[in-house]
Amino acid sequence: MPGIRDPLLPLRAAAAVRDAAGLRRALRPRRPGPDGLIDLASNDYLSLAQDPEVVGGAVAAAQQWGAGATGSRLVTGDTELHATLERELAGFAGAAAALIFSSGYLANLAAVTALAAALDPGGERSGSNRSQPSENKPSEDKHAGTLIVSDEANHASLIDACRLSRARVEIVGHRDVSAVDNALARRREPAALVVAESVFSVHGDLAPVGALHAAARAHGAVLVIDEAHAFGVLGEGGRGAAWAEGVAGEPDVVRTITLSKALAAQGGAVLGAAEVIDTLISTGRSFIFDTALAPPAAGAALAALRVLAARPEVARRAARNASRLADLAQRHALEVSRPAAAVVSVLLGAPETAVAAQRLFAAHRIRVGCFRPPSVPAGRSCLRLTGRASLSEADFALVSQAMAAVADHVRIGAAAGRNRL
Repeated sequence: MPGIRDPLLPLRAAAAVRDAAGLRRALRPRRPGPDGLIDLASNDYLSLAQDPEVVGGAVAAAQQWGAGATGSRLVTGDTELHATLERELAGFAGAAAALIFSSGYLANLAAVTALAAALDPGGERSGSNRSQPSENKPSEDKHAGTLIVSDEANHASLIDACRLSRARVEIVGHRDVSAVDNALARRREPAALVVAESVFSVHGDLAPVGALHAAARAHGAVLVIDEAHAFGVLGEGGRGAAWAEGVAGEPDVVRTITLSKALAAQGGAVLGAAEVIDTLISTGRSFIFDTALAPPAAGAALAALRVLAARPEVARRAARNASRLADLAQRHALEVSRPAAAVVSVLLGAPETAVAAQRLFAAHRIRVGCFRPPSVPAGRSCLRLTGRASLSEADFALVSQAMAAVADHVRIGAAAGRNRL
């Protein structure tokens, strides 16, 4: 037997490598109350997290139903509040039905894995709800009858869902409808899913949802579209990209959303045909084996949805403010994405440049997101800004100053790099 080895040594070594590459992450807890910072980092797109009606919805739900759901939806966790939220979500978004999850991540896991199994002609025989995969016959645990075509820029939750599905996965170029069409046309599998975000989470660009649906329908596939960053901002009154493209109620379109961004609460949901929702209730592992969404979160999400329905201008304001942020970045000669909804990405390249830019924003009392590998590919580190609905003219003036400082830093760094050549 080899000598006793420190089992945590590889973890410390990996942390040292991350430190050297500028990729170490750390938690920075916020304190209660205003912190004096302009928030361009959060996903609170409609600025509803502190809205009195939304907070009141959480408080009322806690008083009526308690702090927690007490169990899974199929045991004791299902309440009239959950059912009301599902009914109003489906009605608002133009879907036949909805199913609430305790996070958007779990909603994506369920939608992709359960549908990959259910659409596979051999799925019922493959033991998709088996506690552990077979060790003796691993091929029996694969869903060989389903192909998943996935955009290369998809969120980690969709990537993990594809991996867990045990279906064959073909990754295609970003927003490449021709590649999707070709993958579907040459497949051998009888069933297929096309999986994409409608608004991509890092760069904020828009998927060609209508064209993806047309390609999927032409080949008998189901389109699974993650509307986490579109719902509440894009489309009529914030109803999402699928609504804007006129495919929201199509039976071969399945949408996932989060309740923690525009709706300022916690949780996720799947929107789709009644058959889809029934399938998830019966076979979705991240639904069956998870405690239900806590009532205060459900109450807050329901209140936020009603605010959005009554005040659709907040969706337009968030989108308009994102465009203003992008315009400012362009004015300062920064490389910036054109936002489809509320997300704006300022590309800076190296992780150390992105971290330095984040610090410059912080020096101007502005909080921004900083995305580095593995969240983005190498050489694509960026700042992620969100055009929240509550931004003021004074906020934009300060943001412009910060962007000028970042632009100067980038120019100085580029000049120093040229001098070293």
